[in-house]
Amino acid sequence: MRTPLIAGNWKMYKTSSEATALAEAVVRALSTPDGTQVVVCPPFTALAAVGRVVAGSRIGLGAQDLHWAKEGAYTGEVSAEMLRDIGCRYVIIGHSERRQYFGETDESVNKKSCAALASNLIPIICIGETLAEREAGRAYAVVETQIKGALSGLTPEQVQQLILAYEPVWAIGTGQTATPGQAEEMHAHIRKTIALLFGAEIAHGVRILYGGSVKPDNAKELLGRSEIDGALVGGASLQADSFAAIAKAAIR
Repeated sequence: MRTPLIAGNWKMYKTSSEATALAEAVVRALSTPDGTQVVVCPPFTALAAVGRVVAGSRIGLGAQDLHWAKEGAYTGEVSAEMLRDIGCRYVIIGHSERRQYFGETDESVNKKSCAALASNLIPIICIGETLAEREAGRAYAVVETQIKGALSGLTPEQVQQLILAYEPVWAIGTGQTATPGQAEEMHAHIRKTIALLFGAEIAHGVRILYGGSVKPDNAKELLGRSEIDGALVGGASLQADSFAAIAKAAIR
């Protein structure tokens, strides 16, 4: 059975002191192991502080992005090794906001994923279609293209290590959510695509999270679907009680 994972993407919220307080509250709220994995992904400026809070707890630490180079003249960027050095175990790659606002492409997602894996970071690779693409009947094709681009050149063993997050762009921060049926159908299609590329055994083991306005009141129904292996949570992860409620909804 795939272990459910709940990841909180704090985006560009929380100063270091605010992030520390939130992390402390999350650790208190989720102190008891329950068969799920939990990760928090604060902004870069708060990673070290939050890392100190979650060290020794069941809460993992993740970053929201990285550069593919080991080092170099890349002003404003951070490398996989830098993230590992301050305690990160996970990194979000290819979030739709990075694609929309900062020119992220399937090629750059692939390069970043390779860099993460080479440094023993677990990539949480985001994929998902826009509303226009869904309405045009292209949702499956768009997601397939993103998967093939992101995973190009990876070995089956590397694919086993990573996590995919299906986030329909039209449901991120809008209050809209894919129905549990829509989400599960896409998750099943993603798994089928991975099976065609890397084999059924690899596909069966890859965890696929759902993201897009996940909240305590819809978490149970979404996370109860067999193809949905957890959630990448945005706004609801900025409050410890709502984030903890979602994590508890993933218990199987």
